[in-house]
Formats: sequence, structure tokens, C-alpha cells
Amino acid sequence: MDALLIRNCHLATFASDAGYGEIRDGAVLIKGERIAWVGAERDLPADLGEAEEIDVDGGWLLPGLIDCHTHLVFGGDRSHEFEMRLNGASYEEIARAGGGIRSTVQATRQADEATLFAAGIRRLHGMLREGVTTVEIKSGYGLDFATERKMLKVARRLGDARDVRVKATYLAAHALPPEFQGRSDDYIDACIAWLEELSVAGLVDAVDGFCETIGFSREQIEKLFKAAKRLHLPVKLHAEQLSDQGGARLTAKYDGLSADHLEWLDDKGIAAMVESGTVAVLLPVAFYCLRETKYPPIEALRAAGVPMAVSTDCNPGTAPVSSPLLALNMACTLFRLTPAEALAGMTRHAAKALGLQDETGSLEVGKYADLTLWRIERPAELCYWLGGEPLAQRWYKGRLVPHR
Repeated sequence: MDALLIRNCHLATFASDAGYGEIRDGAVLIKGERIAWVGAERDLPADLGEAEEIDVDGGWLLPGLIDCHTHLVFGGDRSHEFEMRLNGASYEEIARAGGGIRSTVQATRQADEATLFAAGIRRLHGMLREGVTTVEIKSGYGLDFATERKMLKVARRLGDARDVRVKATYLAAHALPPEFQGRSDDYIDACIAWLEELSVAGLVDAVDGFCETIGFSREQIEKLFKAAKRLHLPVKLHAEQLSDQGGARLTAKYDGLSADHLEWLDDKGIAAMVESGTVAVLLPVAFYCLRETKYPPIEALRAAGVPMAVSTDCNPGTAPVSSPLLALNMACTLFRLTPAEALAGMTRHAAKALGLQDETGSLEVGKYADLTLWRIERPAELCYWLGGEPLAQRWYKGRLVPHR
């Protein structure tokens, strides 16, 4: 039977920007991979047709969670840098001393594909057991052609190995590798050449960069963005994390999907994002781990109507986490998002941050049946509890799939 009716449930549809999009005593009809009907159970059409029925006993049905900014594939460990920060070293000091991204680059270059896959699947499992049905995975710990390709291939393999949608983002412009020391313009040219080959191989869904004093200049990132546009690839950017480099405005200029971090975002950047429809991706775990004190301009983003996504930023240095629920809690407790805003940020707005707003991220007719069932009394519990396992079921493209 190709149709499934999930009934006796409460729905948080996130079908609009208004709160949860709550429907009490609801039902969802799935036909094949997509949602065919959604609404109050009392309004089920009489001509529904034959369908398998599942009574979920009053559970809450939400869209699958979307982790729209991760560095899930990497080699090695950076717990020693955690100790360094606790002893007073700053993120920038660690990076300039050869730590940070570069230490992970060395470990990732040395790891073979099987090792990276095995480590990545463990991290991915943590996300799936908390309701993720879509995850973005960046490269950027290779900084040479062979390792960037290796990381992107592993990202594709992870999507094939588990019932989860993987979007692969090219982030070679993450840091300057030692072999290009003092030649950052030459490195950007190399990044562009590699991008062209990797794009032809079908390994790239979007292009990202790190626009920062310890990363790359606005002019260098713009050169990369121009190359991405020639290849018809969307762009996004690590922007305004440590200082205001105008990265958000640059991203908006190229109709970027998202600008991420944004602690130092100014009013001009916000105005540009409004005009382009660029999503603000908030990364509260990195903010927490770095013990930052400069907050993203949440109230200004809210007042301007900029969609705010929330993500784990899973990475070895500044966000060693595979728990989307923890990221939701931190978005509320640290950044003062409401639970409805935080959950919209990991469903509806996260989908837009990946260019998937027409495919997933809300419970609407025609979208993929990426669904999660939770044993909770109200949706806010997903932002409230620290720990626990509230997820009861997970559907990906209409298929009930394991999450434990």
C-alpha cells in the first residue's frame, strides 16, 4: 500500500511564519514520498481512499529537523585546545599558533576515507536520534584538492548509508594551508580551479568561505563567489563572527542562501539580507564554547523580518556537538529566541538556508514527508529539556526509518 494516514496526533506544521502552525487533533496523509493532506482529523475528506492507518496516541508530529550548518566530516581531536581556551588563550591566538583549523587539516589529510566515514557516521547517528532528516556537511579541513574531494565523497556516502538528505558544501576557503603561506591570492585561485573539477564530478551543492581577519578578505571571497555563480552554484558565508568585514552584505549581493554566525553584523548587513532574502544562521554552541560576549543582533534581525535558522555547527574546535536539541536550548537561553522561533529555525528557515524551502521544512501538501513524532506535551519541550530521548518515530520521504 502506497498511502499512509497518521492520525490522533497534534501537529506543529511551521507552514507559515506565525508560531508553530499548531493543529490540535490532527492527521497527515502520505502518498509515496510526499504529503498529500494535512489538517484537523475531523476534516478528513470522505474520498480519502485506501490507506494504512497509524494511531499515534496524541503524540506531536513535526517536520524533520534540519541541521543546516555542520562540519561533520573531519579527522583527529582538539580537546587540547579546549584546555588552552580555559587557560586564557583566544580563538585567534590558537589559530595564529598553528592550532585551530590547521590542526584538524593535518589530521584529516592523514585519515583515509574509511576512517572519516566511520567517524562521521557516529556523529550523524547522534543527530538522527534527535530527529534530523536533512543535514548540511561542509568540506574545508582538507585545503588541498585530494582531501577536499575525499571529504565531499564521504559526505555523499553518509547520505547514501542512512535515511537522511545530505547537502554537501565546498569550503576550501576556510583557512590558508601552510604550503600557501603568504600567497592567499594564489590559494583562492587554486580553490576556484578545484571547485570547477569537483562541481563537474557532482560533489558540490553550494559554496562557502570564511571572511575574516584570520580567514580571507572580502575581495578574495567575492572572486570565489563569482566562480560559483559561473557554475550555477549557490553561495553562503561564515560572516561577521569575530569582526565586521562586510561579509553579509557581500553574500546578499550574490543572492546568498545564508550568512552564518553574525555576531558583528551591522544594520547595513541586515538591510542587505532583507533585500536578498538571505537567511541568518545562528550558531549558539560555538558562541557558548568560545565564551563570546558579543551577541548577534537578534532583536534587529527579528524587527527586520530576516528569517533566523539555528544549527549545531558540529565541528572539532568550537562546537563539538551532535545534538540539535541542545542547540535549540542554547538558541533560547543564550540568544533569547522563543521556542517557536528556535524550532522554526531548525525546520522552515533551515530549509530555506539550504535552498530546500519548496521540498521540506514544514508540514504542507506537496512537500516530502520528512516527519518526526515526539512524546511531549507541547513543542516547547524540545527546547526545554537537556538530555532525554523524546523522539518516538522518524519518517524520511514517507518511509518509517530507525533512529536509535
